[in-house]
Amino acid sequence: MSTPHVVVVMGVAGTGKTTIGPLVAAALGVPYAEGDDFHPRENIDKMSAGTPLDDADRWPWLDAIGEWAHGRSGLGGVVSSSALKRAYRDRLRAAAPDAVFLHLTGDRPLIERRMAERKGHFMPTALLDSQFATLRPLGDDEAGVAVDVSGTPEEITERAVAALRRLES
Repeated sequence: MSTPHVVVVMGVAGTGKTTIGPLVAAALGVPYAEGDDFHPRENIDKMSAGTPLDDADRWPWLDAIGEWAHGRSGLGGVVSSSALKRAYRDRLRAAAPDAVFLHLTGDRPLIERRMAERKGHFMPTALLDSQFATLRPLGDDEAGVAVDVSGTPEEITERAVAALRRLES
């Protein structure tokens, strides 16, 4: 990408945002920020207990991510955020108008299997249904691309970077 946008890697839990985000950032030569690191402790405790977050829980988290993205305006960066609803993406865009979204997509069985295999993450597979129920894919008027998460992290990253470059041109 020739213009240093902030790329928000989005999708339901288990799509590989934490794996693909740093790889995309490295390919683009920009820093990566882990969206989970912006959650207040209360959110992590709630999700760890199997309770989905509500909008009131998400607003401060999204604002913190938006603040980081705003600070990277004109410099570029990659940050992960589920950004499941249009309202959440609108909130991020309010802080960082040039942000583009990389929606990692995949079928439920693949994502559930990957969630079950990962170690040390606070998000239980029990919340996957609520994630899919909340998800609203990118609208035609939203700057972004959708990339399937089948294959290796390197294959997914290659598809993602190519899609982002096409978006830019």
